[in-house]
Amino acid sequence: MNKSSVYFDVQELYYLPQYLPVYNKLRASQAFDCTFIFHKGKFNSVIKKIINDKQLQSLWVENKDEALDTYLKEKPDWIFLGNTFPSLDLIHKHSKTAQLGHGVGPKKSYYSKSDTSTTVRFVESEYRLKRLSEMYPKDKFENVGFCKMDPIINGEEKGINFSKLNLDSSKKTVLYAPTFYPSSIEKFALDFPESFYDFNIIIKPHFFSMSKEKYKGQRKLINHWSSFENVYVAKVEDYNLTPFLYSCDLMISDASSAIIEFSALNKPVIWCKFLKLRWNYRGLFSYRFKKRMDKDYEDYSKIAYGVDSYNDMIDLTRLLINEDHYLSNESKNYLKKLAGILDGKASERIVTFLLKNT
Repeated sequence: MNKSSVYFDVQELYYLPQYLPVYNKLRASQAFDCTFIFHKGKFNSVIKKIINDKQLQSLWVENKDEALDTYLKEKPDWIFLGNTFPSLDLIHKHSKTAQLGHGVGPKKSYYSKSDTSTTVRFVESEYRLKRLSEMYPKDKFENVGFCKMDPIINGEEKGINFSKLNLDSSKKTVLYAPTFYPSSIEKFALDFPESFYDFNIIIKPHFFSMSKEKYKGQRKLINHWSSFENVYVAKVEDYNLTPFLYSCDLMISDASSAIIEFSALNKPVIWCKFLKLRWNYRGLFSYRFKKRMDKDYEDYSKIAYGVDSYNDMIDLTRLLINEDHYLSNESKNYLKKLAGILDGKASERIVTFLLKNT
């Protein structure tokens, strides 16, 4: 039997945690031949190690133009995209495309699309399906769930090895997972880890915080915090957040979809509402911040404990980390609204769709 070909377009390394569960199910079906298209960048050596460790069939491209040339030449049956992509009208002469986003956060960018629609966009919930269908009534959407969480729900995720990170496994562990913008990083104190001297602290910055020049101020702080004995700062090769979600006891975050992911595991989340905003996002220009964030942003209060100051964050963390945590019905409904039904079968539903539509 001839296998169908599936290409995964990896413009950014953080697309992989959403792609890999689908890739594993595609391989298990024995009906698909999969290739990852990696865009060259600052961390090629890290990507090469990932390719080797996971034995991924792969190709390298310099940019989107070269990726487009590759797709037009190779003519795969399906191409998975993690973001908008140009010239889909040309690609669709030979291939079908699927958009699979990497997060479920409250940024308006979630609802963006390419100039030409993908063949299908996989979404996480009925709410997302309805809202996108109203915005783009001619497009095809398929509600499958949130693939990134499948390995945890299915018991495949084993978590982190604390001793390898030079952390004490007998201590409670705080996960600080901020986004790059708007971010709380530069609102944290220089001696932030000292406030939690009796806990492990794992800092999982966004990929852009560690790679883009404009966020060098964030890197300076993060590198300073890494010198504390109770701190581990995730490296670029720790691209997958899910082991940290699985192993940590409490999470601190800001405008990240990680809030939804951690809450879904019935663990406490502290939502930092104190953010460093650029001057053109403050005062008279505050409408720009509201424009960047989706209307769902304020609903984080249904699943996370919002704090307006750094000191409140410290106090609340110390209070919550030793308490039992239970999701209310309102919280469960909100999680279902944005992340869908978390049953560990999202990737399977995608494979079923491809089998029926290839």
